[in-house]
Amino acid sequence: MAEKFKVKQNDKLLNFLFSSLVGWSKKRIKDRLKGVSVAVNGEITTKYDLALNVDDIVEVGVVQKSKPSIKTLNIIYQDKDLIAINKPAGLLSVGSASENKQHALYILREQLSRGKSRVNLIPVHRLDRDTSGILLFATSKDIREKVMDNWDKATKIYLAIVEGSLKAPKGTINQPLRLDDDKEYKVHVGEHKEAKKAITHYKTIKNSRTKTLLEVKIETGRQHQIRAHLSWLGNAIVGDERYGKKGNRLGLHATRLNIYHPVKKEYLSLEVEAPKDFYELI
Repeated sequence: MAEKFKVKQNDKLLNFLFSSLVGWSKKRIKDRLKGVSVAVNGEITTKYDLALNVDDIVEVGVVQKSKPSIKTLNIIYQDKDLIAINKPAGLLSVGSASENKQHALYILREQLSRGKSRVNLIPVHRLDRDTSGILLFATSKDIREKVMDNWDKATKIYLAIVEGSLKAPKGTINQPLRLDDDKEYKVHVGEHKEAKKAITHYKTIKNSRTKTLLEVKIETGRQHQIRAHLSWLGNAIVGDERYGKKGNRLGLHATRLNIYHPVKKEYLSLEVEAPKDFYELI
């Protein structure tokens, strides 16, 4: 049964949880929030910096209505060393304790294994839960490390649907990023002693009256890089609860990935079109 708390003074959600859940470690509290088991006024949220008002009701330990389990994933490339899938939005790349078996790594391993012959899979990279698109796995740690040795030379292209129109139809965001995982679990943009270099290129593909479809290329691969950079630019990604406004779907899709294959000694080009519900956002 979920624990209920009534807000007595205006606060941010994570700070409120820290003060209310006596005896809980910060890590356990953050895991609950990331695990989609915290609700405010009956609505589940993962937004660490969600503003709380007096008399709001916060519930911890909420159990979501079960969703149909995903049994198989769309494999877009496979050889004995590398496997790439088209990850649907809403599915974690790798599981947490709260996700049990509903994450891409587990599902793909079950899909490819036969009886006692278990397939070894190691994620080469990760996509945010609500980002769809190309997700790459290696079949050994050695292969993963060899792919990562050339990761800075990989081409990573995304499609993003953002709020509003951009001041310039194309450009480059060269702003360092810093993850605040102590208070908000949110990426901050700008100079800081702990910030790391991050470069994002973008160009406009299509405009509507209120939204813009972008092609985005990242030189670096920082956590939440595209989401934080575009929000900093003033054009948050549609449906991005953490850096913009909540919506039915996050407007971000990993559409192309070109990497150097460490065994075949040649470049491997992967591409997958965005799903219908992505384009419906614009």
